[in-house]
Amino acid sequence: MSRRPIAIACQGGGSQCAFVAGALKTLFAERIQDRFDIVGLSGTSGGALTAGVAWYGMLKQARGDRTLVEDRIVGLWRDLTAQSPQEIAFDTLCIASLRMAERGYVPTYASSPSSLPFRLWQKAAAAAIGRPEFTDLRALLLKHLDFGALTSLVGAESPVLLAGACDVLEGTFKIFSSANSEIQVESLLASAAIPTLFPATMANGHAYWDGIFSSNPPVVGFFRRPYMGRQITIPQEVWIIQVNPSRYETVPEVPSEILDRRNHIAGNLSLRHELQLIAVMNLLLQEKALSEEFRARFGLESHEAITVRFIRMSEDLQRSLDYPSKLSRRPAHIARLMADGEAQARAFLTQLGQEERAPAFVPAEAQLH
Repeated sequence: MSRRPIAIACQGGGSQCAFVAGALKTLFAERIQDRFDIVGLSGTSGGALTAGVAWYGMLKQARGDRTLVEDRIVGLWRDLTAQSPQEIAFDTLCIASLRMAERGYVPTYASSPSSLPFRLWQKAAAAAIGRPEFTDLRALLLKHLDFGALTSLVGAESPVLLAGACDVLEGTFKIFSSANSEIQVESLLASAAIPTLFPATMANGHAYWDGIFSSNPPVVGFFRRPYMGRQITIPQEVWIIQVNPSRYETVPEVPSEILDRRNHIAGNLSLRHELQLIAVMNLLLQEKALSEEFRARFGLESHEAITVRFIRMSEDLQRSLDYPSKLSRRPAHIARLMADGEAQARAFLTQLGQEERAPAFVPAEAQLH
């Protein structure tokens, strides 16, 4: 019996993507790659980094490498996490200062990440800490992914990696696709270029910011040949590992709560739009309203209803997080996020195993609630 083709989409959200890491680690540790045909992974920002390492691990395993995918994910996040006393103290100071400014206890000062003072401060902090994987995303990525080897690792039937970013000058959305040989260190850095923390990342002559403005994470691209290539199987299901909560218990009133909720909504906005498009696609498929000419024109390949499933944070964890926690990399914080991701992924797989067949598709609006 052939394995059902699926794709896994990893939402961005700064260091809260440790939840994504815990969930993705557990999925691979439970050998979903033996039960399903993983035809694609996608991600934005921290989700793109995590998905990228998992994708690279799958490519290496296909060539005989024995390193477990889940071990690569853990290794990436171990390097991202504050380790030394200097790193923990630096993290504590930065997050405490941010929270105090957010709550109005101290004045805020706007500073461009491209400015000379900001760059000098970054350089001084990096020198004081001394571990480049903690202070330099490029160094981190180059340690965990051999981008020079991708040409020999990626084949026509390899799983596809999609990374979302936003073209700053054009105002357009960009999805970097491995099927188009677009995955390099610059593309993953572009997906994670939060404009208040990093200068725009240049890739192929374009300036990019964090993909939260465009695709968080890319989903519809899994069903379009221009992104997936000509030979890879189009997925029948998408599993979304979601970081930003959809619901909020009360109307935010204080500035810090307003900032948190605005961040949640912005982080989910593009996802909502993509799921609404999938809902429309499913309706058209159900009504047999898509002609072959239309499919060819837009590169759409789905011929049956698309099932969308979610892995979400526990409500208790969601309620305890604020915007500054998206920047914190304290060990206890990262460990808590990863542990919740592991627990939610196990619960997801348990529920999946209890189903005799895939459920009918739920409209996108309902899924996000």
